[in-house]
Formats: sequence, structure tokens, C-alpha cells
Amino acid sequence: MFTHPKTGMTVLSEGECWELLGGAHVARLAAVVGDELEVFPINVVVDGHTVVFRTAEGTKLAAATMARQVVIEADDHDRGTGLAWSVVLKGVAERVDDFNRIYQLEELALVPWDERPKQWFVQVTPRQISGRRFAAAV
Repeated sequence: MFTHPKTGMTVLSEGECWELLGGAHVARLAAVVGDELEVFPINVVVDGHTVVFRTAEGTKLAAATMARQVVIEADDHDRGTGLAWSVVLKGVAERVDDFNRIYQLEELALVPWDERPKQWFVQVTPRQISGRRFAAAV
């Protein structure tokens, strides 16, 4: 962990990044669809050193599985301490097709925001994870 003396920004360790990402209420998935960069809100769960989210058929599933190279970002702010954090994970997305793996993932605490069925699991295997903690301006 390194804190920049001028900015006070702290570079988080890999373990801290995973811990914060695992507790995130919302994250964002970024992927290139055609010639456009798209960003989707997702709720995630950390499973080992992978990130899993559920989705239905549509643009988000297509983006994640066709582009495969994705970025997941999560952040939060603690009003009590005045500190904020941001974690960025760059990785490879894959729709989970193996029934044994699907059964395992169904046991995770991954609840979609809306009541519409989210029949597909997407697992993101990281290539890189990084994070920062800093004093928030608000």
C-alpha cells in the first residue's frame, strides 16, 4: 500500500481491492459493442478471484460475451470518514454454460435488482485489479 504524499491518495493492495469489490452494492460493466463503448450497471458477487453477475438475454449479455475483454468498476464513499474508494478490474468475461458450475453459482448471494428472470451467469476472470482510496470532496 502506497500513499502519495501530495494528494493523500492511497494505492490499494490486491487483497483490499477484492475485499472492497466483494462488498460493493453496485458496479459498472464496460465493454465495446460494435464500435461503441457501453457501460451497464450490475450487481456482482466475488467468487474466489473471479467476479460473477447475472443477466438476461440482451445487449449486456452480448457485450460481455462477444467483446470478452471487459472492465468492471465499483466505488463508494463513507460520509463518516470522508473517504472514498474506487476499484477497477480488467478481465475476460465468459457466459457460464457448465451445469455443475451454474448450480454452484446459484448458491451465491447474488440477487438481481428487478424481478425479471436473469437466467445467465457471466463470470469475469481478472487480468488486472487495482484500486485507490482518497479523501472525498463532499
